[in-house]
This record gives sequence, C-alpha cells and structure tokens, in this order.
Amino acid sequence: MKKLFMFLTLLISASAYAGDFTVSVPSAKSGMFTNAQVLNGFGCSGGNVSPEIIWQNPPEGTKSFALTIYDPDAPTGSGWWHWVITDIPADVLRIESGSVPKGALESATDFGKPGYGGPCPPEGTNHRYIVTVTALKTGKLGLSPFAGGAMAGFMINMNAIAKASAIIRYGR
Repeated sequence: MKKLFMFLTLLISASAYAGDFTVSVPSAKSGMFTNAQVLNGFGCSGGNVSPEIIWQNPPEGTKSFALTIYDPDAPTGSGWWHWVITDIPADVLRIESGSVPKGALESATDFGKPGYGGPCPPEGTNHRYIVTVTALKTGKLGLSPFAGGAMAGFMINMNAIAKASAIIRYGR
C-alpha cells in the first residue's frame, strides 16, 4: 500500500509538472527584444516586426486563445498595450514573427490602432514587457478591432481558463 501511495504521488506530481501551461518568445535574445521588434517611431528606429511566440500545454477545454503584450512601466499611470490579439484558434500554439494567425482578431493598442507596436521606452529607462497567452473558454470574444486594451483585458479575464506569461525587457 505504501508503494502504491508513493507511486501515485510521483505520478500526480509528474503529471502536474508536465502539464504546465507555458509561453516563450524565441525572437527575444537573452530576455531582451531585438531591434527587429523595436518600434519605428517615438524616437526609436527598429523594424517594428512582431516577435515569434510559442505556447505549450494549454488546459483541457480551451476553445481559443488571446495574446497580449503589455508594458506596466510606461509613464502613463496605466501602462501601455503593445499588442492585443483575440480569437486565436485553439489548435494554434505558435505565432510566427511578423504574422497573425488566420481567424484571429487584432484589437487597438495604445498606439490608437490595431496591430503590433514595438517597445520604445523613454531614453534612459529599461521596461518590462509582459507577453501573456490566455486560454479561453469561448471561441470568439466578439470584440471589435477598435476595442482598446482595457475592454479586451476585461473580456479576456472574464473568459479565462488559464494564463501563461513571459517577461521580456527593452531599454535605451
């Protein structure tokens, strides 16, 4: 009985570990965005190409995903939304650099329009960019391309099953 208990404990522990919902950003080098991902504007001269983002082990029951990139260090009093994508199909586990999955919806960011806007913190500062993939219990959130980060965040949080995040930095 003792051996069975130990075996089951190890099995449950291994299953929980193997099933962690994770996200990674292979385009970032040593945890930093590269010039390819940096904004071309606001005094920055990057490529403004969205990074490759990969996630693994989404929870059972996931109907779609949302992806956000958010800068909590922006000197706005409320941070800065750099990218908001919803309605990512449940079978998609990767977004290639410079692309958006078929069927997904990009919503407006704090740049005032839908689409990726790269990092460009004020000179002399180093900011954190939180890349979050959220597994959702619904296939479509019903957002408009002009819904801002706050509205998208509300709808994402109301339909979330699980979240996975990575923090990437950029400074100048």
